[in-house]
Amino acid sequence: MQKLWSGRFKEKTEKRVESFTSSLSFDTRLWKYDIEGSIAHVRMLGRQKIISKKDAESIIKGLDEIKSEIQAGKFRFLESLEDVHMNIEHALIKKAGPAGGKIHTARSRNDQVALDLRLFLRDEIKEVVKLIRGFQKVIVAVAEKNIDTVMPGYTHLQRAQPVLLSHHLLAYFEMLERDSERFEDCLKRVNVLPLGAAALAGTTLPIDRKYVAGLLKFPAVSENSIDTVSDRDFVIEFISASSMLMVHLSRLSEEIIIWNSDEFGFVELPDAFTTGSSIMPQKKNPDVLELTRGRTGRVYGHLISVLTVMKALPLAYNRDMQEDKEPVFDTVDTVKSCLYILAEMFPKIRFRNKEMEKAAGSGFLTATDIAEYLVKKGMPFRDAHSVTGKIVRYCIDKNMTLTDLNLKDLKQFSKLIGKDIFHYITVEASVNGKTSFGGTSRKTVLARIKEIKKR
Repeated sequence: MQKLWSGRFKEKTEKRVESFTSSLSFDTRLWKYDIEGSIAHVRMLGRQKIISKKDAESIIKGLDEIKSEIQAGKFRFLESLEDVHMNIEHALIKKAGPAGGKIHTARSRNDQVALDLRLFLRDEIKEVVKLIRGFQKVIVAVAEKNIDTVMPGYTHLQRAQPVLLSHHLLAYFEMLERDSERFEDCLKRVNVLPLGAAALAGTTLPIDRKYVAGLLKFPAVSENSIDTVSDRDFVIEFISASSMLMVHLSRLSEEIIIWNSDEFGFVELPDAFTTGSSIMPQKKNPDVLELTRGRTGRVYGHLISVLTVMKALPLAYNRDMQEDKEPVFDTVDTVKSCLYILAEMFPKIRFRNKEMEKAAGSGFLTATDIAEYLVKKGMPFRDAHSVTGKIVRYCIDKNMTLTDLNLKDLKQFSKLIGKDIFHYITVEASVNGKTSFGGTSRKTVLARIKEIKKR
């Protein structure tokens, strides 16, 4: 089959070269955007009288027919035509005759590919943000349901201070909030029309790029034709934002995996979202969470892949940039699938409130509250820290907990300690005393939930 660009060549392309250079195995998913962009481009060509109104109508009719054929599964994509763009143009010329050959007037595959990818990512970013918002709602609902559950807060994976489970869960809400903001900010740089840059220098034909931008709902038009066709910053930025999102989904998955272990026993995962062992009948494995954690590495890999492709490319377009598609597509699919499955699973997790509260009451988790009690009595914090450390050491030596101590025991460490100290060292008092903005008290957490729900 003769290539659409074959005029300059004497020899046919080797079959192996066709196979090696083809992007058809993955870029067919851009067909909708290719047709959408082409229709807008042709409307502009007709409006500017670069092609006749009759030819423009014939081309648009042919593109609509191709769209219907693809939707019905009747369109045959040919690998010999390299990519989705050439396949659609080839089919159009068959339908519209010589008029079809005018579709590529005043554009190149370079700005055409950039347009399709921007249209694709624009839709997908909106979908990702929607899924993030949905998962945030789930987290808030679970947090509100467990508003009175106390658990140990951890640093260095050691029990540190008692916190509300709801407060812990809302930490992930805040992470997802930043993720959503990153995607929405990325969208500003995705939402720029590249069409009209042509191969790299623009065109001598009297095109109207702003008109095309209006048709395709782009709020901005790219300013430099060389930058336009060689820019993949928006791809890198999208995968970077996706990597940050996956960091947070992975951390959440890891915590639930740990909490689900017998060593913690804080949660029980739903049967429908776990798997069994091929050899150990008793096993119930958190595979969904482990795969989310594992696929995080995949998204990181895509970010490094595209950064590496772009790092030494001279301006303007180079075929290396074809290698941006698979990382983008797989990142989109991975992020969306993880958000879908976690949002479905999370409400079905059973939190073992008693086990959490028991863990929060063991050890010396209210030691900081003793130090702050002494500060309120006028003792410098560093001295209060030292005194409290000695109290903890005493308890360890005597095999006691803080709540086992009586007033006489405590007074030997400081005369500032009075009977009122026992109002400070219980788990409940510790949690509800943290009323500083952003703290873990019930009052503070409920206020945050109310604010989130109002928004």
